[in-house]
Amino acid sequence: MPTASALLQRLFDRGSAKSGGDKSVADGEHLLDSALAAFLDFGVKRTSMGEIARRAGISPATLYRRFDSKNELVEAVTLREARRLVTEIDARARTFDGVAEQLVEIFVAFITALAQNDLLRRLLGTEPDSILPRLTTEAGPILAVGRGYLAEKLSELRAAGGTDDFDADLVAEIMARLALSLALTPDGLIPVEDAAAGRDFARRVLLPMVGVRADA
Repeated sequence: MPTASALLQRLFDRGSAKSGGDKSVADGEHLLDSALAAFLDFGVKRTSMGEIARRAGISPATLYRRFDSKNELVEAVTLREARRLVTEIDARARTFDGVAEQLVEIFVAFITALAQNDLLRRLLGTEPDSILPRLTTEAGPILAVGRGYLAEKLSELRAAGGTDDFDADLVAEIMARLALSLALTPDGLIPVEDAAAGRDFARRVLLPMVGVRADA
């Protein structure tokens, strides 16, 4: 069975191939930028392939040669958002030393990136009937990928720190479910807008909850 990172890479490669084809990577990125901008302006349902093609400076026929349907284009945009999330988490975690502080930063990066994602917030606000089932009653696959990715990162962190103080799978499960919940309902006692407050929450609540010492 492929690891979570292998699965994510496979999806990213698929998205990159669909968005780029025989064009340059820059052209593929411009097309995805155009689609994302249209989705943010009009929502997914109200955005036509013609509007995306117009913004990208190509003909609708050219767009359909690269994407068979709007659903495929939505998937490619979503996969790029996921890639950006992974890149941001990795970069932010590397700026901290120690198992505990890196775990705190992974948690904060994960919840803030999800809760503040412009596309997700747009869809939750304007198309809840289509997006909510995928994030609630049908959210198993999303949670599985998020949990798997986080578990891998946490296992690497645990090994690098020379500690067995926490269960990487359990911590990943808690983080993935909490992040999804906060993305759906960001208003509450857990801070998602203030990174410093989020780190303080993680040190006071998350670390003791999952059995990680603050000095680890």
